[in-house]
Amino acid sequence: MREIQFREALREAMSEEMRRDKGVFLMGEEVAEYNGAYKVSQGMLDEFGAERIIDTPIAELGFAGIGVGAAMNGLRPIIEFMTFNFSLVAIDQVINAAAKMLYMSGGQYSVPIVFRGPTGNAGMLSAQHSQNFENWYANCPGLKVVVPSNPYDAKGLLKSAIRDNDPVIFMESELMYGDKGEVPEEEYLLPIGQAVIKQQGSHVTLVSFGKMMKIAYEAAKQMEQKNISVEVIDLRSVRPIDYPTIINSVKKTNRLVVLEEAWPLASISTDIAYQVQRHAFDYLDAPVVRVNSMDVPLPYAPNLIEAILPNTKRTIEAIESVLYL
Repeated sequence: MREIQFREALREAMSEEMRRDKGVFLMGEEVAEYNGAYKVSQGMLDEFGAERIIDTPIAELGFAGIGVGAAMNGLRPIIEFMTFNFSLVAIDQVINAAAKMLYMSGGQYSVPIVFRGPTGNAGMLSAQHSQNFENWYANCPGLKVVVPSNPYDAKGLLKSAIRDNDPVIFMESELMYGDKGEVPEEEYLLPIGQAVIKQQGSHVTLVSFGKMMKIAYEAAKQMEQKNISVEVIDLRSVRPIDYPTIINSVKKTNRLVVLEEAWPLASISTDIAYQVQRHAFDYLDAPVVRVNSMDVPLPYAPNLIEAILPNTKRTIEAIESVLYL
């Protein structure tokens, strides 16, 4: 099977859906003439023209609102935020318009829109450009929130997101755009809300999503050298969350570590810990342990970034703690 980059998988997903449905269009800063800030939309302006690949001013609130209105009128916009840090400028349109319109209109207006772009730390971008808002958006009913970890999932999930009749938050990572992975040439879609067990294990369950999956794999690999079998689960989406897959795994391994880049308070890992103790308490042989970023704004200095973000060492320590090693 061929290998392509994460950014190429996203581009293929958008291009295939735009060829399939003339109501799909892409709008955002630098998506057209510049071929995308991270070259995700490279070449799309040449194929689809300026009416469907639309450069915008630096005005996230404005073009997010235009996207919501377009979706209410039968189109399927893809709104690219150069980073989800900038989505805070547009959060009123995302939360108070896109997420609530179907409910407020009594089912008369659906909002089939995708808000996509990079999330989280990308190295020495400091406090205002390194934040994770997956848990913020996942907190809002009416939204679906997808966080793929590899090119295969990115393409299949983005195609599903574009076809979805609900608003979807699709979060990527600047540090993953160049990652390569196997992606079929034939069309495929992946269901939103279905986790996948990436590695079978028997001693402890390790749950993560997005680029943190790289740390999960490395931690599991190092634990294997110590004869510890780690079951690794990739959530792929954090609203809806596939709780049954997690709970069934914990019933087998009796231990759980949740790895997440976001701050610890009211995070995705918080809710997973609650759901597991609610539905699998009698199976737990140790308290659930979470590995999150430290509860501070992200600094600029590389050594401080390393100290604050989740890493392999902290993940291994968490695994060893639930095994009482």
